[in-house]
Amino acid sequence: MGWRPAVRGPRPAASDGGRRGPSARVLGPSALAEARHVCALDPVASVLAAARLDVADRAGLAAAGGQLWGYPDSGSLRAVCWAGANLVPVVPGSVPRDDADDAVAAFAGLAREQGRRSSSIVGEQRAVLRMWEILSRVWPPPREVRTEQPSLVIDRDPDVEPDPAVRPSTLAELDLVLPACVRMFTEEVGYSPVAGGGSAYAARVRSLIADRRSFVRIDTDAAGESRVVFKAELGAVSQGVAQVQGVWVEPGLRGQGLAAPGMAAVVALTRRHVAPVVSLYVNSFNSPALAAYRRVGFEQAGTFATVLF
Repeated sequence: MGWRPAVRGPRPAASDGGRRGPSARVLGPSALAEARHVCALDPVASVLAAARLDVADRAGLAAAGGQLWGYPDSGSLRAVCWAGANLVPVVPGSVPRDDADDAVAAFAGLAREQGRRSSSIVGEQRAVLRMWEILSRVWPPPREVRTEQPSLVIDRDPDVEPDPAVRPSTLAELDLVLPACVRMFTEEVGYSPVAGGGSAYAARVRSLIADRRSFVRIDTDAAGESRVVFKAELGAVSQGVAQVQGVWVEPGLRGQGLAAPGMAAVVALTRRHVAPVVSLYVNSFNSPALAAYRRVGFEQAGTFATVLF
């Protein structure tokens, strides 16, 4: 379910059982600079939200596809939350734990009041799981809760020699890249992003290619047909951080050493042309992926969690 604009203005949030609790507020354009400052306190953990704020800064909040929430409900911001296709709380680690819990409760109050409009809650582990603890009392059950996703980062040259065949994809290759993206998404999330049309997903893939944030290795098989054997995208870029998403190796070629050199190429190209810091988050149970990323030189900077609806 995609995000849709609120029908009514927010009321102060109740954090539990109808009791008046800590409150958050819906922010307007004038608060974007202050919200970006909050995100800058931890640019790796906040990159998903910060990338939407960049869009809002350039083209307006409506173009960014969501709402920006701030805590507390008056005065200087201490935490923010992006409420769009994803619900992304940003509570900097410098915020004391009691205040951080109040911020998450306030954001959960707004989310509960407006109803579920996002396809996921994603971000720093403690904030996401606390938010879901509150919302689970009133929202329908999720499809999956991924409680531990190491957040990995690299800000130097990779330890593995980059695969020279990995490069930015081109719009002429969209008919090859899109099916690989659909296969990755379906495998990772559990449903096809193009079921029932999927024009928004196709447009997203096209946009990433146009922005040179889609990386592929395309090989020719025995029948002379071209196919994507490795791919990855930069799903969010902001404040000197590029977050890699959608890493995928053709299933029949897994275990043959494509992932680490492919990711090394993505790191090298990204640091050269896009941002000096490259990050990603991965499910803790995905041991092969974790091993490949660590061979490249990624180190853990934190832990994410995701609630999928």
